[in-house]
Amino acid sequence: MKEYNREILTGERAAFASKDSVFTECIFQDGESPLKESSDIEVRGCMFRWKYPLWYVKNAKITDTKWFEMARAGVWYSNGLTVSDSVLQAPKNFRRCRDISLTNVTFTNAAETLWSCEKVALKNVSAKGDYFAMNSSDMEIDGLILDGNYSFDGVKRVTVRNSKLLSKDSFWNSEDVTVYDSFISGEYLGWNSKNLTLVNCTIESLQGMCYIDGLVMKNCTLLDTTLAFEYSNVDAEISSGIASVLNPASGTIRVEHIGELILEKDQIDPSKTRIICNDIAERSDIVSWRR
Repeated sequence: MKEYNREILTGERAAFASKDSVFTECIFQDGESPLKESSDIEVRGCMFRWKYPLWYVKNAKITDTKWFEMARAGVWYSNGLTVSDSVLQAPKNFRRCRDISLTNVTFTNAAETLWSCEKVALKNVSAKGDYFAMNSSDMEIDGLILDGNYSFDGVKRVTVRNSKLLSKDSFWNSEDVTVYDSFISGEYLGWNSKNLTLVNCTIESLQGMCYIDGLVMKNCTLLDTTLAFEYSNVDAEISSGIASVLNPASGTIRVEHIGELILEKDQIDPSKTRIICNDIAERSDIVSWRR
């Protein structure tokens, strides 16, 4: 096994196609693609300062490493990577990768990160940036803190646990997503998705959970959530009130209180939705912007 210790590696493809190598406290700077086409490597306590450091890489273990701002588009077309206890300043990271595990990782600029990846595990990850995890699949997520809009667009087969998502338009166009024990705040949650399940979640949303085919909610709390469930097929058990409900397509809604229930007979068939609620403050047959 070849070892690099506290070296400064410069120039394009500085350690190109490295195999069975360990890099410890090295600095990769002033040169693109330093570890391109490498395999079976370890990177420990290193710094990436320039673009495209890990493309077409197979089987890499990366710990306590920093991607600086110019190390953008850092990991593309790579398989079998584990990253732990690391910080990434650079955007557009992890594209078209497979078998990725991220633990105790911070993305300070996660814009357009984790796109079109497969078999991804996130544990205790913090990320700030829009368009996180677009079109990825088979994700297991636990302890994600996300500040960024348009997240998880087009994802498939995703499980999220114990997370906090501040994200407008999250989970659009998604399929087979289940979220447990999490907090989600953001407008238009889940539009155009299929089989979205929310369990023991707290949600705050304007026009959230609309246009969903197969929405399931179990023991969820809705905070200031308005105009919910429009055109959705829903089976919802809400342990709080809902500010307003608009034109659900079908299903069952169990809830303690509804501020305003709006059912427009020219838009939906109200008989297809069973609403179990003893406290409906106001009923309307037309939404406010049509009045």
